[in-house]
Amino acid sequence: MRLKLSLRAYLLLLNGLSIAMILVSVSIIYRYMLLSLNEYLLIMCITIGAAIVSLLVHALLTRPLVRWIRVLDSETRRVASGDFNSDVPRIGPQEFQRLAAQFNQMSSTLRELFDRLRASEEARSELIANVSHDLRTPMASIQSFVEALQDHVIQDPETFDRYLHTIRLETLRLSGLIDDLFQLSRLDAGAAELKPQAAAVDSLIVEVLQSHYLQLTAKQLEVDVRMPDRFGAVWVDAFEMKRALGNLLQNAIRFSPAASVIVFEAREYDSDCIELSFTDQGPGIAEKDRDRIFERFYRADPSRGREGGEGAGLGLAIVQSIVQRHGGEVGVQSREGSGSRFWITVPRKKPF
Repeated sequence: MRLKLSLRAYLLLLNGLSIAMILVSVSIIYRYMLLSLNEYLLIMCITIGAAIVSLLVHALLTRPLVRWIRVLDSETRRVASGDFNSDVPRIGPQEFQRLAAQFNQMSSTLRELFDRLRASEEARSELIANVSHDLRTPMASIQSFVEALQDHVIQDPETFDRYLHTIRLETLRLSGLIDDLFQLSRLDAGAAELKPQAAAVDSLIVEVLQSHYLQLTAKQLEVDVRMPDRFGAVWVDAFEMKRALGNLLQNAIRFSPAASVIVFEAREYDSDCIELSFTDQGPGIAEKDRDRIFERFYRADPSRGREGGEGAGLGLAIVQSIVQRHGGEVGVQSREGSGSRFWITVPRKKPF
């Protein structure tokens, strides 16, 4: 059976063995008549005195080391129990200071990883809840309208057509939500490989405006395009960038009042990037919502969306993901009651 000794006991044992070896050596020397009795007694007294002094010095020197090791042991137990806010003091010998620094760095890294894991788990739970809600609402609407049509409750042709129109809108809403979820999953998994190439900004915006022509016309919206002549090209994946610009335009359409103007602007950001932005004349965004507007499924004040219909809260998150994969940035400038300006930056030439 092995003895379980503390570090201090080990050090004391080593010190005691050293003193014992000295005493044995002196005794052997005296036995073989190499020392006189007086010399032997003097050396023994000196050795015993040195041993007492050594034990006192040992106690003084090892006490702070043992205290530090106990602190490290206590902090290690905290980390093992899931508390990563440990902080071992950097005192003592250089080796102990390095160990303390490495331990604190390990605790900090574990804390960051744990926070990310917890945030990811919370986001996953919130995602499931939001998706369930956003799927359940249109599905319930479709089911009720279909049952009414199957039971021949509706006889009026006008009401019949209105029901079919509502079913179509809810189906499109479901399709858009599923498409957004699929796009986000591809972006998160890195499956949506970018294929950047030189693309003219005017061509990109023309295609985006054409794809949203019916929505713009339905609300009698105009788009004021402001960009210098011969603006040049940007280095982007044209398909992904058109999706990002389309989401920004869709957001502007949703919150713009009827018969208003949406401004699209392209301008120099710096020598390597340009800034593209959409400005609407909608109700604006409250200050408390601006920092979270690009979060997935985050919706600001529901009253903002009454006029244009409630979105799933994924469009701006997709914009942010696409732009960041291009090495750009996203942002919003807004004030309640005075519209919003959403902007992105994209590289204007091939990075080396």
